[in-house]
Amino acid sequence: MTDERHQARRVRHPLKMRRLEVARVAHVTPHMVRVTLRGDDLAGFVSAAPDDHVKLFFPTPAGTMNLPVFSENGPVYADGEHSPSRDYTPRRYDAAAGELDIDFVIHGDGPASSWAETASVGDVLHVGGPRGSMVVADDFDHYVMVGDATALPAIGRWLEHMPADRNVTVLIEVSSAEERQALARDVTWFVAGASPRMDEALAALPIPQGDTFWWVATESKRARALRSLLVEQRGVDKEWVKATGYWQAD
Repeated sequence: MTDERHQARRVRHPLKMRRLEVARVAHVTPHMVRVTLRGDDLAGFVSAAPDDHVKLFFPTPAGTMNLPVFSENGPVYADGEHSPSRDYTPRRYDAAAGELDIDFVIHGDGPASSWAETASVGDVLHVGGPRGSMVVADDFDHYVMVGDATALPAIGRWLEHMPADRNVTVLIEVSSAEERQALARDVTWFVAGASPRMDEALAALPIPQGDTFWWVATESKRARALRSLLVEQRGVDKEWVKATGYWQAD
């Protein structure tokens, strides 16, 4: 008989491009901006997992938009410079209010950060997806979440929807103490470049009692190293580890 405990569930969603408008802009921390989007195109939006991602499309350097048409073979663009795109986590979706929140880390360069830094009510943003969701089982005894600032939207959303009786350990690294934000559960915060370091804390973290799911989201090379730490050095079941590179260092 197949053991169905702890089985992740993949959900596919119809792929659609949505034209949305900025309804609100708010600073969550000095370097994280929350943009609330609205629009009729939000009808039918589905995000089944806290670490889903949508693809956001921004103007070209010339200020034009060249958006893809989604086909069975992937996105198809018209001739010319493509609109740059970036993957982001849906921080909050409220179907009743018709609102979608996206949190942006402001880091001074790149099309997404530059757009978010100057975003204002009425600005247009095109959003594609999510294409699908990988829904983590809710029957683990313990959950460990590890990430940098780019993982905060996913972690924040996950903690808000997690039942109060679930055991969870959260390690988050931010660029400065001012970038810490209020979340639904207790968090151990780390400041990049300062001691103690998050990676060292994870290496020393006692393995929780019972079955534990480990979720890691950081820079790509670092995420691979942390996965290796858990699976190869600490003996964690590889099926119970999800490590994702949310960005790539130059």
